[in-house]
Amino acid sequence: MADDLYEHPRLAALYDPLEADRADLEVYLSVVEEFGARTVLDVGCGTGTFALMLADRGLEVIGVDPAESSLGIARAKPGAERVRWIHGDATGLAAHGAPGVDVDLATMTGNAAQAITEPADWAATLRGIHGALRPGGHFVFETRDPARRAWLEWNRETSRTVTDVPGVGVVEYWNDVLDVSGPLVTFRSTYVFESDGAVLTSDSTLRFRARDEVEADLADHGYVVREVRGAPDRPGKEFVFIAVRP
Repeated sequence: MADDLYEHPRLAALYDPLEADRADLEVYLSVVEEFGARTVLDVGCGTGTFALMLADRGLEVIGVDPAESSLGIARAKPGAERVRWIHGDATGLAAHGAPGVDVDLATMTGNAAQAITEPADWAATLRGIHGALRPGGHFVFETRDPARRAWLEWNRETSRTVTDVPGVGVVEYWNDVLDVSGPLVTFRSTYVFESDGAVLTSDSTLRFRARDEVEADLADHGYVVREVRGAPDRPGKEFVFIAVRP
């Protein structure tokens, strides 16, 4: 089940204007070019920004996401017909109408991997992506370094922004951490709409995995970790894993 900030129609429509700076996607574009990928599976594609960037470059793209509202926004964007959109997740692509997927590269951008909190779901995701990759295909994704404790800045004082969203009006937004239990961090996103005074909230939980834990998980599911890089736009804060299906 997707969190409300991706599934609630009014909140999903805010994702692109509130996350307008997507410099993080340049890392993935460069990796796609580096490995000469022509077919890409974008897991957790959200509102389709990265999938459409790839399609603009002539690549064959499949975008998968569990949030129907986010996919609705993606499908309505110019050029969306060039992408195959699937409502679901990577654990059962055949069940979602995509049997025989065989891609050069799979991605999970925007720390989407951390939203998969249950070990069984994470294992099923790794299996599903492995099955979708051709032999020699790459899996590229990012996750925050838990040692940096990013959640310490998830409070109203440091995260509050006020944005005038075209067609919506002024929206005030901030995060508050609700609970930290081991590797799990739960936080609440609050949105205040000036136009009608509406206040909407969405609670999310993320799992912070250490580098050696992720490497072990990948190895257990048949991947070879080719490299672990830093995120150029957030130096020292995240790991970018590049794994290959042998």
